[in-house]
Amino acid sequence: MDLRNRAAVIVIENDRLALIKRIRNEKTYFVFPGGGIEETETPAEAAKREAMEELGLEVEIGECIFKLSGTKEESYFLATATGGKFGMGTGMEFTASAMERGSYEAVWVARDILPTITLYPEELATKLS
Repeated sequence: MDLRNRAAVIVIENDRLALIKRIRNEKTYFVFPGGGIEETETPAEAAKREAMEELGLEVEIGECIFKLSGTKEESYFLATATGGKFGMGTGMEFTASAMERGSYEAVWVARDILPTITLYPEELATKLS
């Protein structure tokens, strides 16, 4: 289990959120694009890297609007897409060996349907819907 602190992006365009759709153990849920912070990175730098790896987007990082603390800290940053091609992430999640842990798909989800899907963390999903 990865106990590194995590950072993620919240990209909103046209009242839609860029999310990662996960299917694992026959369950479908959504998460914000993000991942572990490397030793040499700030949380904002990690969030920017993860946006490219998971979404295929270059982003400008804005304000950190949500944090979770526990065994690890998670930081969620507002971000604006500035380039790249959505859905063209090249992170480890998209390799054949990672597919054992379920599927990963970059998707746009309309904000008005957020209450009808399973989106983690739930506290942030509620705040954004």
